[in-house]
Amino acid sequence: MSKNLVIVESPAKAKTIEKYLGRDFTVKASIGHIKDLPKKNLGVDLKNNFEPEYEVIPGKKKVIDEIKKAAQGSEIVYLAPDPDREGEAIAWHVAEEIKKLKKKPVIHRVLFNEITKSAIREAIQKPIVLNTSMFEAQQARRILDRLVGYQISPLLWEKVRRGLSAGRVQSVAVRLVCEREDEISKFISEEYWNLEIKVEGSIPPAFSARLSKIDGKKAELKNGDDTQALVKSLKGQNLLLKAIEKKEQKRHPTPPFITSKLQQEASRKLGFTAKKTMMLAQRLYEGIEMDDVTEGLITYMRTDSLRVADVAIEQVRGFIKETYGSEYVPESPNFYKNKKGNTQDAHEAIRPTNMEHAPDKVKKYLERDAYRLYDLIWKRFVASQMKPAVLDRTVFVIEVKNCEFRASGSVVKFPGFLSVYREDWDEGDNESRDNQDEEGRLLPNLKEGENLKCHEFLPSQHFTEPPPRYTEASLVKELEEKGIGRPSTYASILSVIQDKKYVDKIEGKKFRPTDLGKLVNDLLVNHFPDILDVKFTAHMEEELDDVEEGKMKWTDTLNEFYSTFSKTLGEAKVAMRDVKRQEIPTDQKCEKCGGVMVIKFGKHGEFLACQAYPDCKNSKEFVRNEAGKIEIQAEETTDEKCDKCGRAMVVKRGKFGKFLACSGYPNCKTTKAVSIGVNCPKCTKPLSEKKTRRGKVFYGCTGYPQCDFASWDKPVNQKCPQCGASYLVEKTTKAHGTTIKCAEKECGYSRSVEESES
Repeated sequence: MSKNLVIVESPAKAKTIEKYLGRDFTVKASIGHIKDLPKKNLGVDLKNNFEPEYEVIPGKKKVIDEIKKAAQGSEIVYLAPDPDREGEAIAWHVAEEIKKLKKKPVIHRVLFNEITKSAIREAIQKPIVLNTSMFEAQQARRILDRLVGYQISPLLWEKVRRGLSAGRVQSVAVRLVCEREDEISKFISEEYWNLEIKVEGSIPPAFSARLSKIDGKKAELKNGDDTQALVKSLKGQNLLLKAIEKKEQKRHPTPPFITSKLQQEASRKLGFTAKKTMMLAQRLYEGIEMDDVTEGLITYMRTDSLRVADVAIEQVRGFIKETYGSEYVPESPNFYKNKKGNTQDAHEAIRPTNMEHAPDKVKKYLERDAYRLYDLIWKRFVASQMKPAVLDRTVFVIEVKNCEFRASGSVVKFPGFLSVYREDWDEGDNESRDNQDEEGRLLPNLKEGENLKCHEFLPSQHFTEPPPRYTEASLVKELEEKGIGRPSTYASILSVIQDKKYVDKIEGKKFRPTDLGKLVNDLLVNHFPDILDVKFTAHMEEELDDVEEGKMKWTDTLNEFYSTFSKTLGEAKVAMRDVKRQEIPTDQKCEKCGGVMVIKFGKHGEFLACQAYPDCKNSKEFVRNEAGKIEIQAEETTDEKCDKCGRAMVVKRGKFGKFLACSGYPNCKTTKAVSIGVNCPKCTKPLSEKKTRRGKVFYGCTGYPQCDFASWDKPVNQKCPQCGASYLVEKTTKAHGTTIKCAEKECGYSRSVEESES
């Protein structure tokens, strides 16, 4: 038995580290947490200052026994879980178990930010003690979440339905989505017009300019009549190039990734969910086998620090000089500061561990998506230490009567960091979009004071748009900016609110609250205003930071919270609306028995049901019109007949999307999938649109499970003109929009949807 024992979380990490440390060390994995609060009860002694009642997680007894057995024969135990609160809690609980041994080894805590040979050996040489404050901060968070989740969730089970959950952070995230949807539904679109002129000076080419001012004030054209009247008054008038504004602009690089920014950019650029991003990043951090070497490719991926180690800065500056030239290397390194002061600066930003592991060199060792994420991290880090881009920006100010038009363009004089990386923008970020649209537009070399020739006036009608729905990227950004949650929690928050069906995704990526989400949010906002308050939630996060820094006792944080929460909880148990048993009468009559139709709430939201249930099982879907009046939603009929009873089949909507059901339900319960008009290339049965449990649309064979054909891209009933394949697919990407492609990757046939089939 080795004299030294190292404990980490994951077996993959254990395998890598054991290779680095050699035969004098044994490395064991705890496989995550070994203890937690019990699942079946609250597990917190409310009468004894919130004393937690930890128990061994089911299935972890064998792991603990192996660790204790290894520790019994060791002189020193190095506790090396991740360098964050969760890791500290794991280390603490492992230490508690080891201290029960008769022969007690020396216990050290070791921290490292990257899994490389040098970093691991240096950490072993510089051990520290367990961090009590950090452990207590994690413990306080866990208990806070337990107090909320285990006391509000049963209330929702009683009042709405079983299986629902509430959370201190997840419920605030749902509230943000609900409030955005409310803004959208209340938004009143207003008409406005833009006016551009196409002009030409003494030197071609012609260019366009947009109306910016009328009588020295910002131009506002409300309707077509006003716009046409203005055009009429300007026709034939002299166009004077009143001023030329030239300015050199610098565009500075973005910092290396922190967790939240990585999740946002991976969503925008790669289409990854936050959960997928963190899963892949974990893999890159823990170690990749490359021939005879196993090494972590990135530093620790749960961080909100922008700090970068001096040695890493030195390496990347050398790489930039060698790859791009010395003119791309700034005189001194670029340093970045966090906007907020609650940064855990013990970590670094997310960066490559070794500049010799360029993406193209390690690509063959990585699966496609892991490579794409590593490439993103690599480019962002390299760009962060490059010189700014320099742009020559030119603005033409054109005077026509009492109006001012402006034309702008910018040309990249020196690409700097833009030669490596450009940050994407969220929907609704018009400033970033406009700046990029302007880039590369070269205005002719005209002289100030010359008269211009007008080719045409180009008025265009527009309507104001509501704020965009949240995407994973923009919701993470909102949570981060408002101080809700922490980097390590965002992925789980977004997963939970989808798993619980509080939100779904439309257009593949935009969050929309479900009827269930709206109902639960309304109930929680009405009865737990503090818990659902954004500022209150952010304040709790700040207090947890204070606990970690030793500025506040963890029990004081819990006492402050629970003194108010317990009273609110008691009031809610009495006053909260009992949705489960609620039946709201309507003026609709049951066509089967003549009884009153009432509004009930079920798995898929509100629906109409006969009050005579269970004697009459008639139910209907309904909508509310603009006046709020209930209208029964007409069933979508089809030409198909039921194979069993011959009645018409109608379109229904269920958990996994549209399906066909017999109109004779409940006497006949025949159902079948809706065909998309394309037959399966494997078995020739119809293909249908389906949904995963997470709500993502795909296309599968109606012969499932006998036939397992499935496609994320929508099949199109056309043969490939290039290779003769039996069908094409419709594929939509951010970069290329919607295209029609051959399903056979080797073929390569592709055309835009506008092109006619050749």
